[in-house]
Order: sequence, then C-alpha cells, then structure tokens
Amino acid sequence: MKGTDPMTRKLDFMAAAPAAMQRWLATSMELHAGIEPQLAALVQMRSSQINGCAYCLNMHAKEARKAGETQQRLDVLAGWRDAPLFSDRERAALAWTEALTQLSGGHGGLDAAHAGLAEHFSPEEQVKLTLLVNVINGWNRLCVGFEAWADEPARRAA
Repeated sequence: MKGTDPMTRKLDFMAAAPAAMQRWLATSMELHAGIEPQLAALVQMRSSQINGCAYCLNMHAKEARKAGETQQRLDVLAGWRDAPLFSDRERAALAWTEALTQLSGGHGGLDAAHAGLAEHFSPEEQVKLTLLVNVINGWNRLCVGFEAWADEPARRAA
C-alpha cells in the first residue's frame, strides 16, 4: 500500500491536511447529530451504495446496527422502493438522498423528491438532511478517491 497510513492505498488524507480534515470531521459530526441516528445511517448507507464507497458502507452499517437498525432493512436498502419496511418519512429522505447524490443524471426527479421531502420534514430538517447528504458524498469522494479502507483490527493497529 502506498502512503503512510495502512488504511489507505493512495494517500492518508487525514495526515496530509490535518487541520482541514479535523474541521471537516467536526462539521460532519455536528451535521450528523442534527438527524435521528437510524435515519442518518440509512441516508449515509444509501449514498455510499450509490457511490460505491466500501469504507463508508462498512462503517455506517456498524453504526446503523448500533443505533437499532435491523439487518433485514440494511440488506434491502438498495431496493427500498419495493420493500414495505420503510416509513414514508424514510422514503422521502432516501428519495432526496438519491436525487442529490445523482445530480449528474439530470434534475428530472428533483422536484418530486423535494415534494416528498417537504411533506415529511420541516424546513430546518430539510436543510439539515441536505447538509448530511452533502457531507456523506464528500466523505465518499475522499475514501473512494484515495482508496481508503479500515476494518476494526486495522483501525486499532493504526
């Protein structure tokens, strides 16, 4: 593996820009705290599925289970539209997450996703959820871009 961190293949972004990454981490934690834990985990998992971020999928699956999420719901998350396991509020959040995560595919579904969002979330919650989607997409890009991976033994060893 390249870099100084055994958990990254290209670059240890935390060591390369520690002040910026500490601010990013603090911002991430603050925004994560603004949404109920199970919903935050579902949003982070869905964005990470779309972006193919193994690091974030691994981490947020553990967080989701710790927050009380069932393995069944995590298993079918990619097919949430067809699974009767998600509330209307969760569906609205997942549709919004997908619409924002896939902006390059056009803005066709953005209005419908926002309509569902507005029905189930206050204006403040809409902003907090949107910021959370932005943060997880940022982490996905860092981890995918620098090929980050960490399982628990590697984290403890580092």
